[in-house]
Amino acid sequence: MRVVPAWAPTQQGPRGQPSPTTLPPPLQPPLHLPCSPDPVPHPPPSTCAPPSTLCPTPAPRSVVFTGEEGVDAGGVTREWYQVMSREMFNPQFSLFQPVPEGGTTFQPNPNSIIQNDEARGTNHLDFFKFVGRVVAKALYDGQLVDAHFTRSFYKHVLGQALTYEDIEAVDPDFYRTLRWMLENDITDVLDLTFAEETDYFGRKSVVELRAGGKDIKVTNDNKREYVNLVARHRMTTAIRPQIDAFLSGFWEMVPRKLISIFNDHELELLISGLPEIDVDDLRGNTEYSGFTAASPVVQWFWELVREMDKQDLALLVQFVTGTSKVPLDGFKALQGVHGPQKFQIHKAYGPTERLPSAHTCFNQLDLIEYESKGQLRERLLTAIHEGSEGFGF
Repeated sequence: MRVVPAWAPTQQGPRGQPSPTTLPPPLQPPLHLPCSPDPVPHPPPSTCAPPSTLCPTPAPRSVVFTGEEGVDAGGVTREWYQVMSREMFNPQFSLFQPVPEGGTTFQPNPNSIIQNDEARGTNHLDFFKFVGRVVAKALYDGQLVDAHFTRSFYKHVLGQALTYEDIEAVDPDFYRTLRWMLENDITDVLDLTFAEETDYFGRKSVVELRAGGKDIKVTNDNKREYVNLVARHRMTTAIRPQIDAFLSGFWEMVPRKLISIFNDHELELLISGLPEIDVDDLRGNTEYSGFTAASPVVQWFWELVREMDKQDLALLVQFVTGTSKVPLDGFKALQGVHGPQKFQIHKAYGPTERLPSAHTCFNQLDLIEYESKGQLRERLLTAIHEGSEGFGF
């Protein structure tokens, strides 16, 4: 069984305690990666090196797996990136966490400091810088990373403003709570202050969202400020050191100005590639509300989907589910906020000038009963290419 080179941080044992996975010597070209029948390599402590010494460079490299005779004509390098992706985003290392819980997209774990180990000379931020370099090196090499970040993380990479709506991909339940607060009078309904409770492996603490926040009540007049601040805390402030470390490594390989021309959806496809989307599988795992499979709008929709190229298909799946990643078991394994949730097409009401909309936490596409296939095509393509924007911080 081929395994990851043991660059990785310690895995978390019972109750969040580190177990003795250690680091190998610095990697130099040609890249020799250990191959072992064990699922996790355990080199002796004397061979350890901090991740800062394991930085890839833009120079071309060939990859050689120790004990194998394969010549790297591109396939071995591709496999190396796949193996590295699998381990860099392994939740057991507590560097990145899948969000929502059990989801397929990742963002930095606010508790990644658990990886700090003075005896080994490691700091959790060194690992994030290394991951940033690897992801950027893959981009430089034209290779794909088998991992998808949250929408807010891609925006951080691009230096784009976040909106409170971006938290829907991180915590759909919390997003609905924030949206309800903005749309309703919360007087005498919610007892909140400008503070957020954090949990570090069972140890609770309170972070103020503004000076003196724990003593400032959230009211109907200041609720919009609270929504902005608490969303910013969860997507930015709580993981700012990790974001900055990742970006410092990423921008060493790929200058910021070179990717500034892309939006967050395009950057995801650039890093992780266009997925292979089986339209028959998608259609076979779709549920309808207000429509039936025989409704004219539904029939037109599937005709248009079959006419789409790979990029538009990826954008459609991205628009409805929040990511272009297709589950390994196909669309029957799509996850929603409360577990398995198939692709949904719901009937919406309003003028036919209205664009299709989506609720990514439910994998739900809302369609008006458009008057023609041509009208549906124009509205659908506009929606998946342009998306929507909320108010920024």
